[in-house]
Amino acid sequence: MSEAIDLLTVNWEEEGELKVKEIKKHVLSKGAWCTLMFLYQEMDPKTKEYREPKISIRRYKKRADVYVYQSKFNISSAAQAHEIARMIQEWFPESKES
Repeated sequence: MSEAIDLLTVNWEEEGELKVKEIKKHVLSKGAWCTLMFLYQEMDPKTKEYREPKISIRRYKKRADVYVYQSKFNISSAAQAHEIARMIQEWFPESKES
């Protein structure tokens, strides 16, 4: 992972409070465009407890040695994540390493 990619995060702080907490990050692709997958939790504003983990897949475009956010897709629940994984396994049953 390059240093610029290392700086990308979904952590979001407001008034000194971490509202979105990154748990893990995985680089899916890198280059002029990079795709990252984040495991994160959002803070419930009422209870101040972190909710169940979610996944965000985000695309960034490199401009002048800086990655600029372009788009995202959030996987909002474990059930949705499992269904996506099931369909990927069905559509791509054999793993072919590049």
